[in-house]
Amino acid sequence: MSTVQKAAVTVLGKDQVGIIAKVTAVASEVNANVTDISQSVLDGTFCMAMIIDITEANASIDEIQKKMQEAVPTMVVHVMHEKIFDSMHRI
Repeated sequence: MSTVQKAAVTVLGKDQVGIIAKVTAVASEVNANVTDISQSVLDGTFCMAMIIDITEANASIDEIQKKMQEAVPTMVVHVMHEKIFDSMHRI
């Protein structure tokens, strides 16, 4: 049994129709499961944070980020492995 691996995904930019659908479609395409998601629109700016389970993913973190960025090219997309995220916030 493998250890669960997760990644944090953030998406930020001008609000438009279909952002969540496009980003989660990429997650599905690479076999990553969305385990938690939060989104809001602040004065016309779309803000989303999502946790994905990448244990069974068929793409690397860099490939996932590239595909998500291509899916929503006008947005800023970041995908970070939980180990890096945890290390950055352990101070």
